[in-house]
Amino acid sequence: MTENLPLVYGAFFIAALVFSLIINRFLLKFAKTLGIRNSGETIIRWSATSKPSLGGISFYIIFLFSVILISFIVPDGTDFFNLQSFGILGAVTVGFLLGLFDDAWNTRPWIKFFTQMICGVILIVTGTYIQIFESNFFNYLLTLFWVVGMMNSINMLDNMDGISSVVSFFILGALITGMILRDDLANPFLVITLGGMAALAGFLYYNWNPSKMFMGDTGSMFLGILLASLGINCLWNGNGITIDAPVMMRFFAVATIFALPIIDTTTVSIKRMARGSSPFVGGKDHTTHHLSYLGLTDGQVGWIFVGLSLISLILTVILTNFIPVWKIWHNFLYGGYFVVLFVILFVIANMNSEKEL
Repeated sequence: MTENLPLVYGAFFIAALVFSLIINRFLLKFAKTLGIRNSGETIIRWSATSKPSLGGISFYIIFLFSVILISFIVPDGTDFFNLQSFGILGAVTVGFLLGLFDDAWNTRPWIKFFTQMICGVILIVTGTYIQIFESNFFNYLLTLFWVVGMMNSINMLDNMDGISSVVSFFILGALITGMILRDDLANPFLVITLGGMAALAGFLYYNWNPSKMFMGDTGSMFLGILLASLGINCLWNGNGITIDAPVMMRFFAVATIFALPIIDTTTVSIKRMARGSSPFVGGKDHTTHHLSYLGLTDGQVGWIFVGLSLISLILTVILTNFIPVWKIWHNFLYGGYFVVLFVILFVIANMNSEKEL
């Protein structure tokens, strides 16, 4: 069975990709007003056109299929179904429902924050939490910060056609590449990651500029909690790194592959708080928007994020699979990459500020 796994996974990816294309096509065909909230709202959005925000529904359906298929295509896949995996399933479901509710009724920020905290608590009490401190109190605190931060980061990054989809696709790509290089084909998370990539690839067909549909909060909240969970299992806790990784190595693995959502959210939050406005109210002040203000088209901005995401993927794969011993100079190398990328995007985001309003 193990030697046939590459073929099985290949068939699963193709089937999930085709399903994603078909289900999103059907959602587009039958959607009239569901998920379309732009008209008559005071929320500031980049797109001037109302479009269905339904992409997240296909994400969640394929995620459920992936979980179900684990017991059929992964050797000893039934071992995956324990308290920890059910906790991830529960947290992801709560995140999906939060997004679905928000797309329908535009929930208040405090409700979203409280529900995101619930997602983090579900992960913690079922055994999925960051383990880098001796004190579990600080581990739990960091886990909550990570979960809430990532759910908001992916949500905030979904501000232009294709951006959040592309960044999430490459994050999953880095994780799955590591599993393949380590010959960890029996890892149940490989199925979930592969399904996520297929779902995103199918959705990108409709979401790339000029888009026909958005993922909405249904998609971004789902992706946020899913990526947060996979980040904890594969990177924060060192399970996706070939050596017994020290804390700094794990930290830079996370910082490198999640660089774009972290930088965009940090930049926007700093700018908004500096002018006395809430970081959670939408605006045209993201790093993507300022690249557009420089004269780039939305499609060109999308390709820039493809390139940056690819660089982050390559650096992360090298870190997690080809560094036998973590040395001090590695901190400067990976820290330098993050700082340079942050400074460039932060400077760009502070240009042409008058166009944000």
